[in-house]
Amino acid sequence: MKSLHKKELKEILIKNWMTHDGMWFFHSVKNCGIQKANKINKAAVKSMAKIELKRLKKAFNIGKIEKFKDLQNFLDKIFNVVKAKFMDFTYEFPSNNELNFIMNKCFAYDGVRRIGIINQYKCGIFDRLEGWFEELGIKYSITPKIDGCMMYKNGVCFRNFRFYFNEGTNVN
Repeated sequence: MKSLHKKELKEILIKNWMTHDGMWFFHSVKNCGIQKANKINKAAVKSMAKIELKRLKKAFNIGKIEKFKDLQNFLDKIFNVVKAKFMDFTYEFPSNNELNFIMNKCFAYDGVRRIGIINQYKCGIFDRLEGWFEELGIKYSITPKIDGCMMYKNGVCFRNFRFYFNEGTNVN
């Protein structure tokens, strides 16, 4: 019997989790309709992200994030844990207090398109990041503001996050 390396195990676990997520969404749509499934999915993703973030903070022994550089380092650690090979996204920090997140090819878009409801789908991918930032207590804004699936509407998908450390109020 073959033993799995850590990277192989990570890939299998994340693929299984994403399969569960996709099948949950599919059956929710069948049983509740797309509007309710979208609403429940977005709420579930954001609340899961807050719990996930607490666990990752504990695992990495991270305290309060008060500077952008600390957020950058923590995000690098998080993505090293939660990103699988099939998740074709990139992120960059083009300037201080800015994060650009780019979905090059979106697994959620592909899955929802396959079941024929992409025109009604409300993306939950970025609710995960928002949940992280909210759990960290970091004020932020997002552009562009999208209702639905940007990949379906525009053929590209990205979000730009602006962070406000010790400045103003949360304007998301």
